[in-house]
Amino acid sequence: MKKKIILEEEQMPRNWYNILADMPNKPLPPLHPGTKQPVGPEDLAPLFPMELIKQEVSTERFVEIPEEIRNVYKIWRPTPMFRAYQLEKALDTPAKIYYKYEGVSPSGSHKPNTAVAQAYYNKKEGVKRITTETGAGQWGTALAFACKQFEIECEVYMVKVSYNQKPYRKVIMKTYGAQVYASPSERTNAGRAILAKDPDNRGSLGIAISEAVEMAAADPHTKYALGSVLNHVLMHQTIIGEECRIQLEMAGDYPDIVIAPLGGGSNFAGISFPFLRDNLTQGKKTRCIAVEPASCPKLTKGKFMYDFGDTAGYTPLLPMYTLGHNFMPAAIHAGGLRYHGASVICSQLLKDGIIEAVAIQQLECFKAGLQFAETEGILPAPEATHAIAQVIREANRAKEEGVSKTILFNLCGHGYLDMQAYEDYFAGKLTDHTFTDEELYANLEEVKNLQPA
Repeated sequence: MKKKIILEEEQMPRNWYNILADMPNKPLPPLHPGTKQPVGPEDLAPLFPMELIKQEVSTERFVEIPEEIRNVYKIWRPTPMFRAYQLEKALDTPAKIYYKYEGVSPSGSHKPNTAVAQAYYNKKEGVKRITTETGAGQWGTALAFACKQFEIECEVYMVKVSYNQKPYRKVIMKTYGAQVYASPSERTNAGRAILAKDPDNRGSLGIAISEAVEMAAADPHTKYALGSVLNHVLMHQTIIGEECRIQLEMAGDYPDIVIAPLGGGSNFAGISFPFLRDNLTQGKKTRCIAVEPASCPKLTKGKFMYDFGDTAGYTPLLPMYTLGHNFMPAAIHAGGLRYHGASVICSQLLKDGIIEAVAIQQLECFKAGLQFAETEGILPAPEATHAIAQVIREANRAKEEGVSKTILFNLCGHGYLDMQAYEDYFAGKLTDHTFTDEELYANLEEVKNLQPA
């Protein structure tokens, strides 16, 4: 009975997978908010290095991972895959459950897979400083680590509610040399405008993106990095699923179901896209399920339309499932999932019925996370508990139907820096949150005005 499946360094995949090559319907283009015309490289150049812009629009199936990036990856990659025997036993299910553990990275999550790549391409272009946003802090931590590897300054705008909830994330970012600011802040026009209207604003990823973009656009030596949503970010994460393919082959297995949380899309894309390739090119039937919080249900209740990726309207208009760029999610502990929209690629895949989406309340997620910790011994990040909750649902369904299913999920990060969340759960301070339709769609009237003719 083999518990973990380990790859050697030389087995690490040498290419990222670009699902754009195989999608039956390519996503609509991002649009300039003023002209409503597709944006070109010159529109993105103030924010991103040209190599990342090329990756953003590429339709090549595979993109080679440079050796310099692979060498940094080796600090933690390849990551282990585990068979969740103890969880299976506790659930008394015929399902076989595997999980890919990305919490072994320096930042404790999957985020360095793209942070290292983005820092590398910025370094090659001579960039001196990178600005970014972060929710719960996993992305900010990852980028701070990556920038230190390539000797680039890092400036992080952290959503205020998470800034206050998760103090040790700030400490780690500062340990890697980053400057960290609670968002909204007084440092930017976007932040000052929001605080003038609402001095107690608890922040959102959309607001933090606005601040980071504004700072990058104002300085020719500074670029911006995004931790999710964009095509190249999702592509960098596919090293997760490419490793999973090798590991499951070693185990003599193949997934019937692949599950991961979805905030912007990189976590879900990372583990699922290589298996979706088999669905799209070989006729496989693996179900790929994105799990979002019920308090920010853009996939399950949002509308597919063009919207800004940030609150202030600095980004291009993106075709995606959205609740509106001014939507304010509930202050749940899964800060990495508190984003108003979903990636363009994931949105198109859902629209075409190629992937599935579910929304789960946080109390069910924390209960699932605790059962996982009790059986498998790893305390999951609040974001990761969303995947676990859906895994348990699927395992119970397999039991009811009396069928064996192979379930793979991404344990995207550990929760050892999220202890306040678990303390609040034990103290009964956490609640479920359900928005009324009026609350959910209050911000979409403004978004309707952004649609092209």
